[in-house]
Amino acid sequence: MTYSDGADETVPELKLIIEDPENGDYVKLRGGSDEEEEESPAGCWIGSVTSVWFWVKLISLVAFWELIPFIKWVRSTFSIPVLGLLLFASVALFPSILLPSSPSMWMAGLTFGYGNGFLLILSAASIGVTLPFLIGHLFLHKMQEWLKQYPKKAAILRAAGEGTWFHQFQAVTLIRVSPFPYMIYNYCALATGVHYGPYILGSLVGMVPEIFVSIYTGIMLRTLAVASDKRHGLSAMEIVVNVLGFV
Repeated sequence: MTYSDGADETVPELKLIIEDPENGDYVKLRGGSDEEEEESPAGCWIGSVTSVWFWVKLISLVAFWELIPFIKWVRSTFSIPVLGLLLFASVALFPSILLPSSPSMWMAGLTFGYGNGFLLILSAASIGVTLPFLIGHLFLHKMQEWLKQYPKKAAILRAAGEGTWFHQFQAVTLIRVSPFPYMIYNYCALATGVHYGPYILGSLVGMVPEIFVSIYTGIMLRTLAVASDKRHGLSAMEIVVNVLGFV
C-alpha cells in the first residue's frame, strides 16, 4: 500500500490471497481491473484441446474428400462384410489409443447408409467407450489427482458421479453432447465415481446426434464422389439439399 503527496496522489492498492491447501481454491481481493486476472491452466488446457479437436475433424473432412479415389479403391477391393468388420474395429479401438474415429464413421455412412450404418457405429461405439472406462482402472489414482488440482473446472465431470442412477445418466448424456473432448472423458469418467450403467447408456444416447451427422457426412461425400464422375451430375435441387444439409 503506497501514498504520495501532491496532485498526483497514488490510489491505495490492496492485495490479499487466502489459499486453501486442501482443494486448491483461493479467494483473491485486489484492486485494478479484472483484465489482470490470469486464466486457469485447466481452462486454457481444456479450451485448447477442444479447439484442436475441432480442427482435427475439419482437416480430416478435407483429407477425406481428397482421398475419394482411395475410397473408391477400398470399396472395390474389399467385400462389404470385410469392410464392415474393418470399420467396426476402428470405431471400437481408435478411442482407446486416442485416435479419431470420425473418418471411419463417415465411411460407414458412405457404405451402409442410415440404417445399417447407425447400428454398426452404435454397437462399435459401445465398445469404444467401454474399453477406456476399464483401462482407466490402471490410471485411477493419477486421474483423481488431476481432478483435485482443478476442482472448479472438473466440477461438471464430478457431477456425473453424484446423485441417483438417473441423475448420472442425465449428466453423462449432457457431457457427451457438449464440446468436452470425447476421448478424454472416456478415461476421466471412472475417476468421478460414475457407475458403468448410466455411463454407457448416457454415452450412447449423447452420441446419437454426432452419429447421424457423421452418417450424413459420409452420404454427402458419396453424392459428391458420384457427381465428380463426368458421366453423372447433380440437379439443382440435389445441390441445394446437400448444401443446406451440410450447413
